Amino acid sequence: MLKMSRHPTVKWAQRSDVVFITIELPDAQDVKLKLEPEGKFFFSATSGVDKVPYEVDMDLLDKIDFAESKASIGKRNICYLVKKAENKWWSRLLKKEAKPPVFLKVDWDRWVDEDEEDEDNKVASDMDFGDFDFSKLNMGGGEGFGTAEGEDGKFHSPSTIS
Repeated sequence: MLKMSRHPTVKWAQRSDVVFITIELPDAQDVKLKLEPEGKFFFSATSGVDKVPYEVDMDLLDKIDFAESKASIGKRNICYLVKKAENKWWSRLLKKEAKPPVFLKVDWDRWVDEDEEDEDNKVASDMDFGDFDFSKLNMGGGEGFGTAEGEDGKFHSPSTIS
């Protein structure tokens, strides 16, 4: 029987230079992310004893800086700090002008209005990204699951963040 992928809750907030994307998925396993400079954001993982598949496939509003983007995988969620290619406020997260999908929500805990940004200039001070970069996120390979090779979930980084 074919298992359909579910959508985890995705929360987002922004500053002029970055977008915070938080995927709420406790005990995520086989986490894979594909992030492309044009703004393509693809996430997949499994969760729970039954290894239920979850997936998010979004076209972000504008281009991003892959090399400067970071991630932090926690026990309850996966947080991405996506660096914008240009320092400017986005009118929305997604490229498509339509009602956002039901799984996409504003992260009011991180949200700062454009005119208040200077007052709260501490980017991700409460999130520990350490030295984690997207090129290290190909963590597939649980028991019975092969690690994807090639373009299936691997990250192709133009350079490694040091």
